[in-house]
Amino acid sequence: MKVMFTPKEFSRLLELVHLGMRVVEGRQGEETPAVQRYAEIEQKLFELATPLGCADLVDVGSSGQLVPSEKLLNDERLSKIAGDYDNDTFWHELVTRLADRDLAAEQARQSVSGVPGPSIDADARLRKLEDAYWDEFEKNDLANVILLRGGRG
Repeated sequence: MKVMFTPKEFSRLLELVHLGMRVVEGRQGEETPAVQRYAEIEQKLFELATPLGCADLVDVGSSGQLVPSEKLLNDERLSKIAGDYDNDTFWHELVTRLADRDLAAEQARQSVSGVPGPSIDADARLRKLEDAYWDEFEKNDLANVILLRGGRG
């Protein structure tokens, strides 16, 4: 199979590879099995950078492996995309985890209370809890968040 790329197309592919590897690496670092899974294909694409007119996007690292160049690492568009992704992930994780925690607490209280009543519709209740957190965070950001160390709120 033969695939043809213009330099512009290949530079965008390298941008995608860089963003993808950033997500795969996460906060865990470069030595994880997930990163190793993709490292070989990343190297193959980096090796094609010079012949395809994108040498400015790749450098040789201290280990001799090809790495993203400063130009690629410091690209403002990519930094904004990555920052938006991180921000979106943070808020979604925060809302999801808080809502899951609150639902589990409600379900536990109901089960130990011994008071008969209808069981909680978990999906509907979870959506209401998430909506309430979204409303709160959209209005106040983290201003009203208080952490009780070692306690229960």
